[in-house]
Amino acid sequence: MKLWFSLFVLAVLIVIPLWGANIPGLRPFFGIVVPYAALAVFLIGFILKVIKWSKSAVPFKIPTVGGQQRTLPWIKRARLESPFTALEVIGRMALEILFFRSLFRNTKVEIKEGDKVIYGSNKYLWLAGIAFHYCFLVILLRHFKYFVDPTPGLVIFLQNMDNFFQIGLPLVYITDIIFLAAVGYLFLRRLFDGRMRYISLASDYFPLLLILGIGTTGVLMRYFIKVDLIGIKALGVGFLSLKPVVPEEVSALFFIHLFLVSTLFAYFPFSKLMHMAGVFLSPTRNLANNNRAKWHRNPWNYPVKVHTYEEYEEEFHKLMKGAGLPLDKDYAEEKK
Repeated sequence: MKLWFSLFVLAVLIVIPLWGANIPGLRPFFGIVVPYAALAVFLIGFILKVIKWSKSAVPFKIPTVGGQQRTLPWIKRARLESPFTALEVIGRMALEILFFRSLFRNTKVEIKEGDKVIYGSNKYLWLAGIAFHYCFLVILLRHFKYFVDPTPGLVIFLQNMDNFFQIGLPLVYITDIIFLAAVGYLFLRRLFDGRMRYISLASDYFPLLLILGIGTTGVLMRYFIKVDLIGIKALGVGFLSLKPVVPEEVSALFFIHLFLVSTLFAYFPFSKLMHMAGVFLSPTRNLANNNRAKWHRNPWNYPVKVHTYEEYEEEFHKLMKGAGLPLDKDYAEEKK
């Protein structure tokens, strides 16, 4: 039901612009109002979420480590697995953000031959994850050519590198193929792996289906169905300059693609996709493992009235003596 619900929502998101694009009066709504609104929701939601996370107290120092921490001088320590200094934390964060190091070191566990536990490599998940993220980044940078005129040199360089292996016309971008393959693998893994399917929610299926829909419509426009690229660029340049104009000849497929992209932007701050910012603020990653050397102050500590044992014994010494409990003071002698 979770998967079917996500498919239903995606179908609705496709039908809405498909219907609206055929009504000339609604084209400015789908080409201008919806993208601007989605961008505003994305920016405001993203900023508010980061501010909320940054204000959260960190009562304990809980870095997740996978190696020997700094201890006696003659014991070799793992500088990146268990960072002690700020520079080592930066190195660990760089490996995590740029190369998904923790996912690379991840293993899968299976029970075979009765009760035999077997640990195996899980590099396919890491490869699909890093391919998806980097291809998505390159595709986003490539699309910048639709928002500025002339096209920046960096974008031209990325395009030339992306279609280095020329295959027919129009030129095939390698990142398009890898992107769809990686997202497809992540979706099929969640669908056919029994354990993943058991813990998956609609919020896990929907982003993957939405991204697949964006990638598929983009590939259709580039390689199979002709669209007015000049009109699309005019819309993009106008959008960035705050003077948007919706061309009349742009096909409905483009509006479907644009509506799905807008939905992704608006949905982003409220979804699990916010791990893009969360990784920077996670205390399991951005703290040094130096609990033995430095005191970590609990920000939730505040002055409270403490009932000391002396006060407790003073108040209940009769009951304690009657129960045969030892007392620090001889209250009978003090009374005499």
